Amino acid sequence: MAPIVTFLLALLTWAVIPFGDNMVLIDLNVGVLFVFAISSLGVYGIITAGWSSNSKYAFLGALRSAAQMVSYEVSIGLIIMCVLLCAGSLNLTEIVKAQKAVWYCVPLFPLFLMFFVSALAETNRAPFDLPEAEAELVSGYNTEYAAMGFALFFLGEYANMILMCSMVNIFFLGGWLPLIDIAPLNWIPGVVWFGLKTTILLFVFVWVRAAFPRYRYDQLMRLGWKVFLPFSLGWVLFISGIFVGLDWLV
Repeated sequence: MAPIVTFLLALLTWAVIPFGDNMVLIDLNVGVLFVFAISSLGVYGIITAGWSSNSKYAFLGALRSAAQMVSYEVSIGLIIMCVLLCAGSLNLTEIVKAQKAVWYCVPLFPLFLMFFVSALAETNRAPFDLPEAEAELVSGYNTEYAAMGFALFFLGEYANMILMCSMVNIFFLGGWLPLIDIAPLNWIPGVVWFGLKTTILLFVFVWVRAAFPRYRYDQLMRLGWKVFLPFSLGWVLFISGIFVGLDWLV
């Protein structure tokens, strides 16, 4: 069941992702909460995979992966809270439309970088692919799987990778909005802009894998809990303070 759960959860989140204006399967008003709920369930597929393998090394790989995903989900959640404060909506379509004047990667540039790095760790991609550190754990939670079981894990991982790039695009790069709202750029369909930005982010994912060495596990956890968590929490307080101050002035 573990590969099936991992693969299905990776596909389920795409139901609320808007590819263009009115181009979304389910336009939920609480789309961000839906994404949070489904992504947090992804840990169960990996834990079940390692536990059911009846192998200590596979189980250690599953524990590593679960700890890593849970650690970086906390900072991802706080970063998204900052975006929600700026957009004033939990609807993914409304978050994109709120960036019509300026993409959030400009005023929230440090959060944009932190979200992208957290996305690398959340999807177990290099340089944070510690669950698959071959020298220590053979191949992590999927060691005992072959054929279609391994293929489903592989497809689930890459579906999550594309999903996280889409989320970075929606939260910080304006989703389907054009780079500059002038002719002929605004004649290009929104879905093409969305695909182009997501493809560039995927290229950076692959480029990072080729450019940076793997982190040690203690370095990974220190980055998540001692750097990203306090920094993202500070940004939540900072942005909230700005909006409270503006309301007070008005």
